[in-house]
Amino acid sequence: MPWIILVMAALLEIVWGIALKYANGFTRLWPSVIGVTAAVISFYMLSIALKNLPVGTAYAIWVGIGMLGVVIVGIVVFGESATPLRLSFLMLILIGIIGLRMVEG
Repeated sequence: MPWIILVMAALLEIVWGIALKYANGFTRLWPSVIGVTAAVISFYMLSIALKNLPVGTAYAIWVGIGMLGVVIVGIVVFGESATPLRLSFLMLILIGIIGLRMVEG
């Protein structure tokens, strides 16, 4: 169960990262509300997962999943660059996330 909570927290990190892009420096109300709410819930869920998971592993996976999701949305929605080198480094992060999960069981 802690792993499921951790993944859900990471997915919310994607939500708040993208919402903050749309919030335009907190000048737009609803994206700001969505971003802050998702961030608070994400942090709370991370804290719950940390009761049973090693902090280094859990935090790295939380950040990694969130970062990968935000980058993918950035590429697909915002037209950010998807160079082979950038995608290669993202793949390394994904490999690291999978490896940490396998090591921790």
